[in-house]
Amino acid sequence: MPAIFVSKRVLVDGELKPASVFVSDAGKIENVYSGFLFPAPANSTAGTVYHDFSDKVILPGLVDAHVHLNEPGRTDWEGFETGTKAALSGGVTTVVDMPLNAIPPTTTVENFDTKLEAAKGKCFIDVAFWGGVIPGNADQLRPLVEKGVRGFKCFMINSGVDEFPAVDESDISTAMSTLAGTPAIYMFHAEMLPPEGEPELAQDMSRTSYSSFLASRPDSFETTALKTIVKLAKAEPNKDNLKLHVVHVSSADVLPIIEQAQVDGINLSAETCFHYLTFDSGAVEDKATHFKCCPPIRTKENQDKLWDALKRGILTTVVSDHSPCTPELKDPEHGDFFNAWGGVSGLGLGLSVLWTEARKRGISLAQVSAWTSANTAKQAGLSHFKGEIKRGYDADFCIFDPDQEFTVTQDQLQFKNKVSPYKGLTLTGAVVETYLRGVCVYRPDKGVAKKAFGKMILDQRT
Repeated sequence: MPAIFVSKRVLVDGELKPASVFVSDAGKIENVYSGFLFPAPANSTAGTVYHDFSDKVILPGLVDAHVHLNEPGRTDWEGFETGTKAALSGGVTTVVDMPLNAIPPTTTVENFDTKLEAAKGKCFIDVAFWGGVIPGNADQLRPLVEKGVRGFKCFMINSGVDEFPAVDESDISTAMSTLAGTPAIYMFHAEMLPPEGEPELAQDMSRTSYSSFLASRPDSFETTALKTIVKLAKAEPNKDNLKLHVVHVSSADVLPIIEQAQVDGINLSAETCFHYLTFDSGAVEDKATHFKCCPPIRTKENQDKLWDALKRGILTTVVSDHSPCTPELKDPEHGDFFNAWGGVSGLGLGLSVLWTEARKRGISLAQVSAWTSANTAKQAGLSHFKGEIKRGYDADFCIFDPDQEFTVTQDQLQFKNKVSPYKGLTLTGAVVETYLRGVCVYRPDKGVAKKAFGKMILDQRT
């Protein structure tokens, strides 16, 4: 049914200001009016529901553009139902599912059909999909775009799963040529062995010490990969019609390379993650394998440079890279960083995590929302109906209390396997309601809506 959402702080056109948002019974934003309309206007459509959030902030629903839902094939790690429920508890109304860690991976049209079938009836928020570039699947890329995939990810180093092998320079060049001129964006897990090969580690290193693991994934892995991407992009004849993106930047050493590429006219964007902006290597204790991810969490000085790159616009998006696994794969018995699965679980906590750190640095909530909603929607080709509070857009809202404090407990983790470095953190800023196309799908006191209202986003024009 039609509704009006009002607050003294609504994020409209990049500013928090008093506004009234009119929502149609189809779940679209009909109009956004300046000012706080109270009570509901007399000429409102009969049956209009009035939502007064005057003491809270109305933000656009978050678009998390980097999530591993792992279904089918590894649904004991996560799944469409548990993953999307976890997301909406944190104000996320759209996720983009990564192509790997599911079996089969999204690397062929046939595999994609298998994934879509597995997702039916299980999406509690809207879900879009990334495809994958692996050796030998270039003939599948354009058909996957036509099928609804928003873009493609590849690995330049071992992905950790056999069914998603790494690509070489020839594969990358072929994919660039194939994808140029399509709506799809080509994304890179930008770690690559440097010419000198893997680092030589000390003979007496401890496999349970985080410093040993960090030394095994040096900054040079990321800089080598970035230099290779830029070199190949410059050599692509149709580079002006090619969109490139670097996922989960962890090393500040790559920032000058990204910045120079952007200056040189390469259409290259880049993201970082909530965990890189929150944790630093000095805080990771021995055997704390729930912190392990690739590329790794680095030093405090490095973290400060990532924040600066966000403020300067070199990095434009912040995502979860929710990459869960079953508890035993984190090797809790031995705490061996080299054996443990690499991935941080945090789906549903991102806005609170980011706002807690951002406000300490004098960064506005409007800017945080841009990094997690408007810019991520743009990256995924969804910016014509997701990521902002604008006329004609989906009425996806995150109702946020920026001053409410809470401590992350096991019970608050909504994803399937409750192994996370965020447990025990005290955060500032809490999601108090989430709306998908005008329907309340989450409240902390009532939990998640019983019906799966989410859609699979497949039409490139919607």
